[in-house]
Amino acid sequence: MEPSSIRMRLSGFLKRQLEAMERIDHLTLPPLFLYRKETVKTPNASLESYLGKELTISKHAQARLKERSISLPEDKWLKMNSSLKTAMQKGVKEALVLSEEGAFIVNVKKAVIITAMNRKEASSQIFTNINGTIILD
Repeated sequence: MEPSSIRMRLSGFLKRQLEAMERIDHLTLPPLFLYRKETVKTPNASLESYLGKELTISKHAQARLKERSISLPEDKWLKMNSSLKTAMQKGVKEALVLSEEGAFIVNVKKAVIITAMNRKEASSQIFTNINGTIILD
């Protein structure tokens, strides 16, 4: 192949590449934020989902209730459940619930009793990482 034909082919190739780049250069692309998925957070989404939840007991708490012979009467159970809904509305995340039967640490958002102990044992404890206390009479 002669050098002149190579130059002609190369110049034709470069010309086509430049034309393609000019076409791309004139394209206007929409801003990227149009493609971002928007998420809308409702402030009471967790509250609304919680209000439908019933209070549950974790496996750990079930074991503690059994080994410490703690039983909560149904009226106290219902009162604890309604008090936790109020605590959720006030922004409590972890609560200490005190009753005559015992002391319970509850994850308010998940509506789960995390652990339980009798009152005598609770009197010698320091409770940390809780931001609310509920006293059941």
